[in-house]
Amino acid sequence: MSTKSYFEKLEKRYGTLTFGSLLKAWREGEDLSQTAFAKKVGLSVQNLNDLEKGRRIPSPTRAARIAKKIGLPEMGMIQLALRDSLIKEGFHYEVKLESA
Repeated sequence: MSTKSYFEKLEKRYGTLTFGSLLKAWREGEDLSQTAFAKKVGLSVQNLNDLEKGRRIPSPTRAARIAKKIGLPEMGMIQLALRDSLIKEGFHYEVKLESA
């Protein structure tokens, strides 16, 4: 499934995604505690909590690393992180990434 259709289908069904909301939904879908999930992706529990609640937004590098560890599309996770970062700064732009 392409990144575009994967995330578009999720947003159509559940509304606008954020990096944190997707991360939390994935963790809960796997029935993992924050402690277990944080260990799986190499984060502290506090950092994971901050990401899930939107208090922190990951860099594209961190978003890609997390995506790889949990098997989600890297480009889509980077796109969500970039969109969240722009929204936090007051810019409401659509973010679309394409591989070169």
